[in-house]
Amino acid sequence: MRRLLLAMFALFFLIILFFTIRASLSENILAIDPLVLSNRWFQATLVDAYLGFLTFYVWVFYRERSWVCRGLWLVAILLLGNLAMSAYVVLRLIWLPADADWVALLVRPAHAAKRSSSA
Repeated sequence: MRRLLLAMFALFFLIILFFTIRASLSENILAIDPLVLSNRWFQATLVDAYLGFLTFYVWVFYRERSWVCRGLWLVAILLLGNLAMSAYVVLRLIWLPADADWVALLVRPAHAAKRSSSA
């Protein structure tokens, strides 16, 4: 299952990266038509996306111990969205010990160690 998740999130990362590069080569994001900004569906989609980013960040905030890492991941997620989120999951999966269970992926390393020692 670990390999499947790693492949899936790496694929997500590459797909998002491809479309982001393609879009940025096509037009400047800062030159968005004001009509687009006033569109209610654009606004709803933007709010939905950023609340989703923040929801994911709650897990990152919980999982990371360092305030520097927390801050850097917040900036990355808010600027890069799903690109940063998929990169975070890929890194977590790569750094996950081979014998680790799913709890080790989802919780702080100290919590996973406590769970393993009490089992």
